[in-house]
Amino acid sequence: MKRFSLITRLGKTDAAKVNVLQRDSSVHELDFLDGDNRLAYGLGQALAQLASLGLTTPETAIDLALLAGLVNAADTRVSRDINAQGGWTREIDLYLPVSDPDRWSAQADHIGKMLRFLTGDRWRLFFRLRPKEASSLSVATDKLPLHGLDEVSLFSGGLDSLIAAIDSLTEGTHPLFVSHYWDAETAKAQSYLLERLETKFGDEAFKSMRVRLGFDRNALDTGQTEDTQRGRSFLFYALASLAAASFGTKTTVNVPENGLIALNVPLDPLRFGALSTRTAHPHFMASMQRLLDGLGLQVSLNNPYRHRTKGEMTDDCADKAYLRTIVGSSMSCSSPAKARYKGLSPRHCGYCVPCLIRRASLKAGLGSDDPTLYTVEDLSAQTLRSDRAEGEHVRSFHMMVARLRERPELAGILVHKPGPLIDAPAEIPAYAEVFRRGVLEVASILDDVNVKPG
Repeated sequence: MKRFSLITRLGKTDAAKVNVLQRDSSVHELDFLDGDNRLAYGLGQALAQLASLGLTTPETAIDLALLAGLVNAADTRVSRDINAQGGWTREIDLYLPVSDPDRWSAQADHIGKMLRFLTGDRWRLFFRLRPKEASSLSVATDKLPLHGLDEVSLFSGGLDSLIAAIDSLTEGTHPLFVSHYWDAETAKAQSYLLERLETKFGDEAFKSMRVRLGFDRNALDTGQTEDTQRGRSFLFYALASLAAASFGTKTTVNVPENGLIALNVPLDPLRFGALSTRTAHPHFMASMQRLLDGLGLQVSLNNPYRHRTKGEMTDDCADKAYLRTIVGSSMSCSSPAKARYKGLSPRHCGYCVPCLIRRASLKAGLGSDDPTLYTVEDLSAQTLRSDRAEGEHVRSFHMMVARLRERPELAGILVHKPGPLIDAPAEIPAYAEVFRRGVLEVASILDDVNVKPG
């Protein structure tokens, strides 16, 4: 196992000596400015998009986006198998120049704990003053500020974010949608859905900011890659906060996620680790809110769907008729590109946890009308094997369904497994109920699906 130390540079003139705490660590430097001294890796484009709306971004929000980019670089370019304790826990130190080192250093321990909860790794953070040439990274704008935007909302291109967008636009809200993408399938889903929403609601109904940010070996050559990407949640929040902080007033960032996925209770003991993401877990959201408050950013995080299942979101959609026409183009699958191994075009696999929850939600909310293209179209057409991908998660749901049907009160215990719920104790009964309802919602499509041991 080896600790990694990643050092951020801001331009060719940023030659400040950085004293690496762990001298035997693997040290790598990453310059976030391009040849024209503009922010690279998609961050410069994000600032330019905000400037085109007449918005000026606070330097502290830019610091946050830089930190999130560095976390993403470490998360995707440091292998767990090679460097982690027990195949999971990596040890990573991050060194970052910021606009106010004292303010950031006061948050270093909190950020380390927050990232540990999110990724399972041990993080240490060290801050220094930005070089003089990069003291201001905000993009100047000569446009008048665009008035009328009410909120920022994450838009992944998945079903939950699509429903949230339809709800918001139908109710007359004017959001700024913020999207991150790296792979082609996510990019296509986002672009197509935003175009359809613009056709439906008009080009003045909303604005969008889409950011392609990622790090290949040309950007950071560690000789390694990592696919679990649990740290990308931090990037989503940072990009949304980058936009919201530019409004110049207290602004809400909506994180639309159904309660079952937000809690992400492990269906069986094996689902701790790589298969247990925490993007919208209440504890992570509360920790992120404390960071934003500590940095003085006027951003308020909210998940308006945290007490609803995905099926309830679908059934309650403000324009269900329109949702029927567009839902097939949303992307919920964790890895749609794997269809290529079967000689098929990228599509929903139909059997990963997000796909199973999607299938159940569309049945609950839209009846039998599910236009989604699945690699495995009919789960009950054959007996699935639990040692293969097609049956692994079905078996896990079967086990959890059986437990909750026998002892419904277990829901109140199991919701604490993924992480603490101490930040909003009054909501714990609602979380337990949405977990129970969500599992039983999935059971409705799996009761006639057979799985045998591998």
